[in-house]
Amino acid sequence: MFDSFPGGASERLDRPTYHADLGRIYSGAGIGFLNKLERGQHFRERGFPSWEAFASGDWERALTLADERREDYAQELHKASRSGVRHRRLRVVEFPVTPYVQWELHVLRVRVDVGDDIKVLDARDIAGIERIRPVPEVVVLGDAVMYEVVYDDEGNADGANRYTDRSLIRETNAGFDALYERGEEFREFFDREIAPLEPPQVTGMPGRSRGSR
Repeated sequence: MFDSFPGGASERLDRPTYHADLGRIYSGAGIGFLNKLERGQHFRERGFPSWEAFASGDWERALTLADERREDYAQELHKASRSGVRHRRLRVVEFPVTPYVQWELHVLRVRVDVGDDIKVLDARDIAGIERIRPVPEVVVLGDAVMYEVVYDDEGNADGANRYTDRSLIRETNAGFDALYERGEEFREFFDREIAPLEPPQVTGMPGRSRGSR
């Protein structure tokens, strides 16, 4: 699974070019779906109000600000539906759950509440697949293009590797489909593993900068 990914030919895009390219293709006709596979357990999301509150230790405000995005997420999904684009996200979670992932799953719960299609996969269930390397963290737009976000030496989001090889994209989508089938429904996972947790401790929290939720 994902065997060809490490050797795939790609074009390096800086961060503004990556965002512009993704937006252009997403807004075009006929991509059909967006698959997002999330594997990293530590990120920073500077400029995103809920994350800023979380990082400062204000857990209750972080949750309030996450919920305030509800209408934005609903409009985003409505627009995607009108365009015929299906969104699917698979979130791989390691145990013990990191503070970042605990926070992120509260944000994703808001998205699920308004109809986003998200599943969760326990990292222990894919240990055999990840013997050599972790599964890739990618955004795939139909069979047109695939992006792997890359980071600078300090761990800040620094653009993406852009892949257009249709066979590689099909293979990656097939891998995504297989893992998604194995994933657990978001609400079941959240209610069992995340809701009972105490507010996370964020002092000295590691992380990498990434884009908006």
